[in-house]
Amino acid sequence: MAQLRFQALRQAVQHHAVSNENTDRGIDHFGKHVFSDFLMQQSLPQEGYRHMVEAIRKNTKISRPIADQIAVAMKDWALSVGATHYTHWFQPLTGGSAEKHNAFFEFGEGQRPIERFGGEQLIQQDPDASDFPTGGLRNTFEARGYTAWDPSSPAFVYDGTLCIPTVFVSYTGAALDYKTPLLKSLFVLDKAATNVCHFFDKNVKQVHATLGWEQEFFLVDSVLAQSRPDLVLAGRTLLGHLSAQGRPFDSHYFNSIPDRALSFLREVESIGMKLGIPIKTRHNELAPNQFEIAAIHQEANLAVDHNILVMQIMRRVAVKHNFRVLFHEKPFEGISGSSKHINWSISTNKNVNLLRPGKTPMGNLQFLTFFINTIRAIHQNEEWIRASYANDPNEYRLGQDGAPSTIVSIFIGSQLQNVLSELEKVTSGKLSPKEKTDLKLNVVGKIPEILVDNTDSNRTAPIAFTGNKFEIRSVGAAANCAAAVTVLNTIVADQLNAFRQEVDLLIEKKDMKKDDAIFNVIREYIKEFKPILYDGDGYDTLWEKEAKKRGLSNHKSTLDALKVTVNPRTITLLERNQVLSQTEIEARYTIELEDYGNRIEIESLVLADIARNHVVPTALQYLSVLIDNVKGLKEIYEEEYQKYAREQTKLIEKIALHVEKINEMIDSMATERKKALSIKIVVKKAEAFADEVKPFFEVIRYHCDKLEMMINDDLWPLVKYREILFLK
Repeated sequence: MAQLRFQALRQAVQHHAVSNENTDRGIDHFGKHVFSDFLMQQSLPQEGYRHMVEAIRKNTKISRPIADQIAVAMKDWALSVGATHYTHWFQPLTGGSAEKHNAFFEFGEGQRPIERFGGEQLIQQDPDASDFPTGGLRNTFEARGYTAWDPSSPAFVYDGTLCIPTVFVSYTGAALDYKTPLLKSLFVLDKAATNVCHFFDKNVKQVHATLGWEQEFFLVDSVLAQSRPDLVLAGRTLLGHLSAQGRPFDSHYFNSIPDRALSFLREVESIGMKLGIPIKTRHNELAPNQFEIAAIHQEANLAVDHNILVMQIMRRVAVKHNFRVLFHEKPFEGISGSSKHINWSISTNKNVNLLRPGKTPMGNLQFLTFFINTIRAIHQNEEWIRASYANDPNEYRLGQDGAPSTIVSIFIGSQLQNVLSELEKVTSGKLSPKEKTDLKLNVVGKIPEILVDNTDSNRTAPIAFTGNKFEIRSVGAAANCAAAVTVLNTIVADQLNAFRQEVDLLIEKKDMKKDDAIFNVIREYIKEFKPILYDGDGYDTLWEKEAKKRGLSNHKSTLDALKVTVNPRTITLLERNQVLSQTEIEARYTIELEDYGNRIEIESLVLADIARNHVVPTALQYLSVLIDNVKGLKEIYEEEYQKYAREQTKLIEKIALHVEKINEMIDSMATERKKALSIKIVVKKAEAFADEVKPFFEVIRYHCDKLEMMINDDLWPLVKYREILFLK
């Protein structure tokens, strides 16, 4: 095993970066492989294009004749850029994407081969859904599922295949994917936000959520990764002693990008450019071998699609560059994990960012309205926000090594805190002319000046307002960010509907002017949501006590966090906004629990295999060497040998003790795993894995890591942190 490890190291050092041919990142290539609005306008009849635009903007259905026109134009374009197949590209509840390729090839009359693709194939397909997670929505033998075209996300050609973004639903119409509830949440947000916008601008026709994602990841040499069973099977290292150099020096952060990594990133960016993915930023992240890419803000549905697609691209390109890309939230113990920061905002059809201050007091009042309503929505639903990014991998990351706290709080900066404090002092009822003038000039009117330098941030805060958007920093790197965005869209939409009703009521019942009514409502909101505003250290134990006094939750475990997704309040809110039904919500909860238990089961098996078949045999081999040495010393020195063999004897005892503990813990873990697997109730099974199986991981790792530091380096069978974490 040691020989294989050093062979892997030599190959890593001798490896030459893959040539970067055809990776021109010129702006002329942007969207080259996307069936864009411009291409539709050029290739479709006027009526067909008009119907397409209307379907996207108003969420209406496209007729079959129009779909046939679009399909023919789409096929002709796809063939012109080298496509031979087509697929419905969807996002099942596995966290990734799925696709089934079909050739354009068919037989026509007289068995003449033709290329065919019509509206029927474009609009709907029925892939086998039997092996996708459903959470009990249907029996295993009921395999049928449907994919249905999402016209709001453009089709694209990747690797010779026309990919058509779609939703994925069961035979009964229940959502089996992330996109379906996301689209519904975007629709309700559009209606609610547009309605509130009419307080300020009657000409606003549409509001859409925008999203900018920041994707973190690790790159490790594929040969080295392949020599680690835990990286291959679990996506993270289940054991391994910390390297002497790692996080303490922070020497990697924003440093020069290594040549191999840069070659990889350039190819990813080049492919992304052709697919219309606006990757803007790349840099080294905090941990060794950790990097980040970030995209320019786009409409949220498209941004989610692009994030899932870019992860797919990165996995494929990594193979060409002899890398393995790790999206696991905590692949290495003791150093920073990986997140997917999502930057969320809302904009009108007139390109006005509703979370950016305006140039007039009225524009600033509009900003404050949406800013304050968003904070209130988060405060009222902070447990649900926490649940939206809860899973087993993220549980290892949150609350340490630069990751946000498990307590949901919002950082807005001292300047905006002062603005809210002034607004809180607004007189109840109708404002006097002087009070209104002073308020607009001295508080509301100065907001743009305040926000010029208000870009500081708090790394331990799960959510921060950064000038014109809310940034959620707790989402895990491997997650589909649609889950958190769907929650945010839904709670903000629900809150905006409540706000509109409260303001209208004051106008009608209290005879208030619109501005007076708005100021009265937001004043009460500010008083209410003050507990969630926090600009201190999220890791401070005093904050935990303070947060509890403020009534904030602190769900450190995934299972505790997920429970809120099926409480009556969450179900009512989702059903009221027609985003998900109770049946769909409960099914997703079941899927989350099953995934949680499955991950722990797999990791327990992998850890037992490595410890018992790699670590323990190596320890016993080294013990034999030490024992032979002691015997040799006894033969030479006879009675005085103990003086010379004292240290080796102590080492023998320590190694033997660690081996004994490892074997004992593995046996006990296997017993508890069997008990957990026998449990039929999914909640109880997940709890058994969390409470009875998972605790063994840390204990077994402790003893294995101790052995790593005791055993001769030449014998150790696994690639070490110091070898895998520093790119050559």
